[in-house]
Amino acid sequence: MTDTLAHPPVTATGRERLQRRMSRGATFLGCDYAVMGGAMSWVSERNLVAALSNAGAFGVIACGAMSPELLDREIAATQALTGKPFGVNLITMHPQLFDLIAVCGRHRVGHVVLAGGLPPKGSLEAIKATGAKVVCFAPALSLAKKLIRSGVDALVIEGMEAGGHIGPVSTSVLAQEMLPVIAEQVPVFVAGGIGRGEAIAGYLDMGAAGVQLGTKFVCATESIAHPHFKQAFIRASARDAVASVQLDPRLPVIPVRALKNAGAELFTAKQREVAGKLDEEAVAMAEAQLEIEHYWAGALRRAVIDGDIEHGSVMAGQSVGMVTREEPAAAIIAELMNEAAHALDRRAA
Repeated sequence: MTDTLAHPPVTATGRERLQRRMSRGATFLGCDYAVMGGAMSWVSERNLVAALSNAGAFGVIACGAMSPELLDREIAATQALTGKPFGVNLITMHPQLFDLIAVCGRHRVGHVVLAGGLPPKGSLEAIKATGAKVVCFAPALSLAKKLIRSGVDALVIEGMEAGGHIGPVSTSVLAQEMLPVIAEQVPVFVAGGIGRGEAIAGYLDMGAAGVQLGTKFVCATESIAHPHFKQAFIRASARDAVASVQLDPRLPVIPVRALKNAGAELFTAKQREVAGKLDEEAVAMAEAQLEIEHYWAGALRRAVIDGDIEHGSVMAGQSVGMVTREEPAAAIIAELMNEAAHALDRRAA
């Protein structure tokens, strides 16, 4: 969290303006505040997801590489902790994607978020057949238009300031380019580098239906992230969160933003190893990409669960410098909403 700045009391005007601007996104999600929790592998599990939903936001389970059986248990465990709506984030390249969709359907999950690439043929229809809403990531305007034509119910536009896998364009540029064109067609949630409520208010004023934050919630009391992992966040500044470098242009490696450590060198070595396998034709390109993804999953687990913040992957967005202490998810949400309402209050003056 940020250190609290002394704001005058927020007036009813500021709160009313915030509620009005968030109403479309909040109605779509079925929660009080149009704030989605970013799906972070090993972090966005039952405890944090339920805490966010119970605080009036919208928690999202990170399925990642989970098997259908594991996801089944995770959804059930989350439902035992909250009666509020939450979503599930599925990776499009998962080899059992349709089985995972079926699991979400059995549990009547209301929102499925697809990440990691274009939705495979039939996946949107499979999700909609369960009665769930489909949310997809759109890294470019042309792709956003294609996804809308395909029938997605909402979009997330995420800039390069975000933690984890990132694209090449900043959040502010994506928002300026895309919101005026697509915001009236479907609800659009803006993500990447958001650490304070003033930024939330700004994107809402630009036409966003809501926002998505991940880094901000890592140090929530309810987050199961290892104490060492949380301390790394609290100590870090924005410039410590750097993007990985693609070593071989043949490798379909999506850059990952994480805190600088020895793990970055290990990833470079991993890329060399996989590139060597491609040279020897020991693996196909799809297998090579999957091997890289499995590497990240393992490196992230070492950091989040085991607390190895030197050799594991400490994925973090550039807003990490605004995370300064551990506190309950409800307190983080409350402060963000107060900051946003105060910003809108000032604009009404």
